[in-house]
Amino acid sequence: MLKDKFGRHINYLRLAVVDRCNLRCTYCMPENGLTWIKQHELMTDEEMLRICSVFTDLGIDKIRITGGEPFVRKNCIDLIEKISKLEGLTDLSLTTNGLLTGQYLPQLKEFGVKSVNLSLDTLNEDRFFTITRRKSFDKVMKTLDGLLKYHFKVKINTVVMENQNIEDIVPLVGLTKELPVDVRFIEEMPFNGNDTNISLKWNYPQIYKYIQEHFPTIEKIADPKSSTAYHYKIPGFKGDVGIIAAYTRSFCGDCNRIRITPSGILRTCLYEGGGINLKDEIRSGKTDQELKEIIINSIDKKPKDGWEAEKLTLTDSSIHQSMATIGG
Repeated sequence: MLKDKFGRHINYLRLAVVDRCNLRCTYCMPENGLTWIKQHELMTDEEMLRICSVFTDLGIDKIRITGGEPFVRKNCIDLIEKISKLEGLTDLSLTTNGLLTGQYLPQLKEFGVKSVNLSLDTLNEDRFFTITRRKSFDKVMKTLDGLLKYHFKVKINTVVMENQNIEDIVPLVGLTKELPVDVRFIEEMPFNGNDTNISLKWNYPQIYKYIQEHFPTIEKIADPKSSTAYHYKIPGFKGDVGIIAAYTRSFCGDCNRIRITPSGILRTCLYEGGGINLKDEIRSGKTDQELKEIIINSIDKKPKDGWEAEKLTLTDSSIHQSMATIGG
């Protein structure tokens, strides 16, 4: 069992399999994309599988496949199948933008994937293009239909952005009336791949206030342990509503997760700037036992919260990275 110095049980690994994405969302990266990780700096499938195996040996029982967009990685579905067979893994999930995902739904179901987070910031086709800079709205909605058809647990992740998609909050909440989906509204974070800071007007209290004005019967419900979201339900609705205070960082106390970037860097906190590169350790010939010792030592140094992590970072470069590079 992995624990940090604050006694938090670490059992959840978010594995970013690629930094590339087939969308260009304004809050994630510039229009012309990023300086992508060079091919030789990316982990191979074998390296990713080995790292996941080492982590499950240490007590990690939940792995989420993220990116970038996971299915931009060649043969990602084969990697997911291999990871799904790891001993000790009880929960395998996926975060995706939905563009390429639909064709793989039967296989994902077969591999035991139960939960899929779908990134969707608007229900309006024109605003979708404005936000993502791509005309792919219909593909994403078709994937949403497919996810429900195959009975995946679906969470829709929506980044709330001033002057871009505020008018979508009510329709997205409305989805939960007839569909068994969780819609989670996320505070915008300054991970946009450039040096543009944001002024956060739409924080957790403001988002909740806006929803409550339109759905006055909304009720607070229990938050699962280690959840990053505050959970709510509207009586009679099939799905739930969540709000993630990603920028104001009020969810750190029960953090149970760590991240591996596409290049193999272990990040014990989303907001820290560095970390041990496990891929380099593998390529230098480290044994599994040596990797475990490196991981245990790194997790023991996991910051108390995101604010501490940012202070420990020597520069503010971490907040100007893209979530595609860090692992969304």
